[in-house]
Amino acid sequence: MRPGVVGYIPADPAAITPTIARAIREHGYTGTTVRLDAPLAAEEGVVRRAGQILRDAGVEVAQCNPQYEMLVDPVEGRRALGIQQLRAAARCARWLGAQTTYIRPGSLSPAGPWKPHPENTRLRTIERLVDSLCQVVTAGEDEGVPYALEGADCSPLDTPERIRDVLEAVGSPAMRFNADPVNLIGSLEDLYDNASVTNRLFDLCGPWIVCAHVKDIAYVESLTIHLDEVPLGEGVFDQATFARRFEQICPDGYFMLEHLRDDEYPRAKANLDGILAECGIAWR
Repeated sequence: MRPGVVGYIPADPAAITPTIARAIREHGYTGTTVRLDAPLAAEEGVVRRAGQILRDAGVEVAQCNPQYEMLVDPVEGRRALGIQQLRAAARCARWLGAQTTYIRPGSLSPAGPWKPHPENTRLRTIERLVDSLCQVVTAGEDEGVPYALEGADCSPLDTPERIRDVLEAVGSPAMRFNADPVNLIGSLEDLYDNASVTNRLFDLCGPWIVCAHVKDIAYVESLTIHLDEVPLGEGVFDQATFARRFEQICPDGYFMLEHLRDDEYPRAKANLDGILAECGIAWR
């Protein structure tokens, strides 16, 4: 597997400089994410230049991460715009030289794409998501850059079973999966036996996995159940099981640390390096 990071990089591709790119490489990463706030308005020259600056420093664009309207939005105009934005993102990913275009399934919550809503897992929502993805994925086929879908316990893709079913329904080699098993930890039972969650995810969705997001999780002392992300090495997630399963099916894929402040990444990376060494896994 290869070391990647979702951090250290500005939101605007035009702000990516050789200094930033070299710093990412010096921190020990060979892959990163490039965000696109407005894929429909992206300028080809700016996007291509950002990708080239990173490659010149020895850093690949592992993922293009666009912003877009919800794919499950019941308002057809907004959903259609989201589909259009994601299709444009595939073109941007090709300009970047990215390996994948990242997809969030979205939510019916007005608070954001990773927020719960009682309708998120209803059949009509899942059917709307599948329809959106089927319209999106042909752009990935045409541009030669696959999409990488992700799930979470608060989203329409809340279990490995539902993720598998949606990927099968889309049925395209250009719709793949970004493994992030911490996202699927939704209870104390899951937390205490999180290796089972990881194994179920890889058992069911392994054929689609092309990349991974890596982080940690812990129980927060509270009168109610409260789980929260923490820097890798400070939680209870079984990173060894995750790393072994990923290495088995995706040895050239990017294993990407995320959701940390820039000053927290070095320690998290050192902790991950130590876990991989204990597992006998070497970075490629």
